[in-house]
Formats: sequence, C-alpha cells, structure tokens
Amino acid sequence: MNTPKYPKSNQMPVGSVQCDNTTLNLLKANDFVAKAIREKLSDVLVINVCSSPGSGKTTLMQETGKRLSDKLNLAVLVGDPETDRDAVRMKEVGINALQIVTGGMCHIEAQMILQALDHIDLAGVDLLFIENVGNLVCPAAFDLGEDIRVTVLAATEGDDKPKKYPRMFLTSELLVVSKADLLPYVPFSVEAAAQDAREVNPAIEVMSISSLKGDGMDEWCNWLLEKVQEKKAKLETA
Repeated sequence: MNTPKYPKSNQMPVGSVQCDNTTLNLLKANDFVAKAIREKLSDVLVINVCSSPGSGKTTLMQETGKRLSDKLNLAVLVGDPETDRDAVRMKEVGINALQIVTGGMCHIEAQMILQALDHIDLAGVDLLFIENVGNLVCPAAFDLGEDIRVTVLAATEGDDKPKKYPRMFLTSELLVVSKADLLPYVPFSVEAAAQDAREVNPAIEVMSISSLKGDGMDEWCNWLLEKVQEKKAKLETA
C-alpha cells in the first residue's frame, strides 16, 4: 500500500504556482481538524470517494454494502448540497449512513466530518466511506482525515478529466472508471484515462467497474478488504 501524503492540501500538480492568499489560512485550519479526525478514527479505514455529479458514487456504495455486509462493518457519511436522498438510498439497503447537507457548498470540509462523528455510531466499524459532493475541483484541496482517496470517473464523462482536473487525481490513490458496461457505446478509452492519470500521479491504481452489471465489483471489494487488513496489521505493529 502506497503511503498517502498528508496534508493533501499541500499537493499541487507539476507546473503549478502556489500564491499567498486567504485560502491558505482556511486550508491550514482544515488540515488541523483533519489531523484530529485521523487520530480519532485510528482504528477505522476511512475512504474519501470523490467524483463529478452523476458518476455513480451512491450506487457503488449501495452495491458495495450489499456485497460486503457479511465481511465488514461499514458506514457512510454522505455529502450533498441540499437533500438527504443519497443517505436514504443507503439506509434502504441496510447501510449505516448519515447525510451531511452542506447548504449549497461544493465540497465537504473536515469540520463537517468532525461534527458528523458525534451523530453516527461507529462502534465496531471497519470501513467508513465519505461520499463527497459531486465536484472534481474544490474537494481536491480539502483533507477530510481519510486514509485513502478514491476518484470515480464515469465512462459517460469522457477520458480527458485527469489532465483537466489534475489535483484530484494527484491526491487520489485509486481511479475507478465506473459505468464500464457503457464502454462499448461511448467514446471513452480506459487506457487513455489511465495514462493521463499516471502522468499526473505515477502511483495511482486504476480499475474499471459496473455497479449495476457487477463487472469489476469482485476486484473492488477484494481491494477494500485488503486495505482494511493492511490498516489493522499496521495498528497491531504500531
């Protein structure tokens, strides 16, 4: 398992120029809270799932919960600008979920996660997903105390996103190409997307899945189980 770099707010694509502005103070405060979350959830694998709107994050969470219900105790914190619909969908399939309504904000911040932890039962939880607000820009800068960041890219979006939104892919450990069952019908090259992502971030892993058809779901679930075990083993040797 590649060791993620923290804080992720400090990671910039090659060729970027960091300017002094008030945003830096906001990110430093966010990083402080993220560090506290990481310490609070030291025995839970936390995965921040990011993407554009409509990439299939919620469906992926639902299907993951169904497949791993007898292997892992998992929970989901779901970010949305206005509604609780995604959390309702999680609960309908038996997933322990809590909605974070951002009030129109285009991303989740660490302080929202810290507050949410007081309202969700994580006793015995092995894996906590944070389903971020659909956006490939703002969420990239905000460390939420996660162990791993996963970016979901739908086949319907186009394969040029890693170079257009490099910071998101630079700060991610895994790229998941979703809606893979549509690949025969859309102009999307998994190879091109993977190549661009690896030029931005040579360490990023790539896999393709179809949550509805099941393609790639075994690989995804095995990857999650492996990461949970890696964190547990790291705790035991600490």
